[in-house]
Amino acid sequence: MEEQEITVSLSTQKKEKPKSDELQFGRIFTDHMFILDYEEEAGWHSPRIIPYQPLTLDPASIVFHYGQTVFEGLKAYVTKSDEVRLFRPEKNMERLNRSNDRMCIPRVDENLALEAIKKLVSIDKEWIPTAPGTSLYIRPFIISTEPYLGVAPSRSYQFIIILSPVGAYYEEGINPVRIAVEDEFVRAVKGGTGEAKTAGNYASSLKAQELVSDKGYAQVLWLDGVEKKYVEEVGSMNVFFKINGEVITPELNGSILEGVTRSSVIQLLRHWDVPVTERKISMEEVYEAYQRGELEEAFGAGTAAVISPIGELAWKEEKLVINDGITGEIAKKLYDKLTGIQYGTESDPFEWVEVVK
Repeated sequence: MEEQEITVSLSTQKKEKPKSDELQFGRIFTDHMFILDYEEEAGWHSPRIIPYQPLTLDPASIVFHYGQTVFEGLKAYVTKSDEVRLFRPEKNMERLNRSNDRMCIPRVDENLALEAIKKLVSIDKEWIPTAPGTSLYIRPFIISTEPYLGVAPSRSYQFIIILSPVGAYYEEGINPVRIAVEDEFVRAVKGGTGEAKTAGNYASSLKAQELVSDKGYAQVLWLDGVEKKYVEEVGSMNVFFKINGEVITPELNGSILEGVTRSSVIQLLRHWDVPVTERKISMEEVYEAYQRGELEEAFGAGTAAVISPIGELAWKEEKLVINDGITGEIAKKLYDKLTGIQYGTESDPFEWVEVVK
């Protein structure tokens, strides 16, 4: 693919930057954005960084009607020495293209996409918050823009990257959450779009999330869409259980998203000689382990929270209080190591970090 130069048009009207203690997730956006266009005849072209602004789209654009869209999520971190870091961004670009393949969207040049992220983050570097636990959230996404009401892949797209300064996920340290096992609604099924990071997966999860939130639960634990028996994901995170000294996570099966944090957790556990297995695990097995006193920890893993300990699981009429409702040793060690690598306070044995110049 021919190398394309990213043009830059800087904003002349800078926005007021928020205070670190006022940051929420995904509410505030930086001064600039990246756009790359696609037409069937020309391919991907015209990479550019421009002032952050609304998009103008035809009401018949395919994205509005048939949901042909994909996205990614990663973060930029600043260290005490003012070094700006990305955590395994190449993995996000690889996953973006896997999502593209599933959603019939043309693949993007991963090197160009990564260069765009680095350039955009460098331009808006002043937006990266420096308070503990804060970061700059990076949202690359692709939308189908052809005005057409026929059910077919679009012939035009836009690849866009926007940035949002975000606060610490945990305001008072890493705390266990209460989770409800969902046995009516399903997130995805094998052969569907569960392994792609596409908008419809998240829209379909909202109803179950709304119902459990009303009962005081933070997230939903999703079961498989066929037998409603096997554990798949927790909220929008991958899930892990520590049973009798072994860490178990559901194997990738075509309906589970392949998380970057998930693969990092598995790699770290193996590095520490902690037994870790990827396999099918039923909710019945989790419950039986709990009954035997062998369910030692449970936690979610994802970009937003990094590690989210599970203190209680509600399943049928049972309430499984895990590790007395406090954060487990493995979850805490993983959280400390991963965030330490991201913020530069821990060694990076796998060379996961990329520095933004």
